[in-house]
Amino acid sequence: MARYTGPKVRISRRIGVPIEDNPKHTSKRQLTPPGMHGFRGRRLRDYGVRMNEKQKLKAHYSVMERQFRRYLAESERSKGNTGEVLQRLLECRLDNVLRRMGVARTIWAARQIVAHGHVRVNGRKTDRPSYSVEIGDVITFKDKIQKLLRENMESLSGHEVPGWVDFNPGELTARVVALPTSDQIPFDVNANLIIEFYR
Repeated sequence: MARYTGPKVRISRRIGVPIEDNPKHTSKRQLTPPGMHGFRGRRLRDYGVRMNEKQKLKAHYSVMERQFRRYLAESERSKGNTGEVLQRLLECRLDNVLRRMGVARTIWAARQIVAHGHVRVNGRKTDRPSYSVEIGDVITFKDKIQKLLRENMESLSGHEVPGWVDFNPGELTARVVALPTSDQIPFDVNANLIIEFYR
């Protein structure tokens, strides 16, 4: 599967918001648009505004266009507000749940932990980062990765675990107790603009 392997800060600069919560992405200097003069005076038209919102959501969860369209199609088939369902589907990805727990510094580190087979969901090894967790799922880790996870947690001191995940840092186990809502997503995105972009 194709994936972006270039500099991640370039994505933050391009879309104008930090896609990771670390100084490399959040410093004011890094959030100026790319180029010698930072595209001063450039105004986006309606198409550009909608595409930028879509790119924000894709970059935050590190998904490619084809996969993103699949999530969009599934959210349109589901009951409820399409934008909220789309955000919930992306938020319930296994790699994102690890990032929300604070055991991985970035979404790319979380993907690697899952892809290398260190994660168990309900006692079964799960090596797909796109695996969708459900209410009642219990997430545990293999013994050989636990030291690294604890080091990551120490470096992310002050990280807040969302209310829809019941995380026990002592035993490194987590249980999904609810489905995430749009107000529990820790960054601003206008899902209605994304839906309009594809219509």
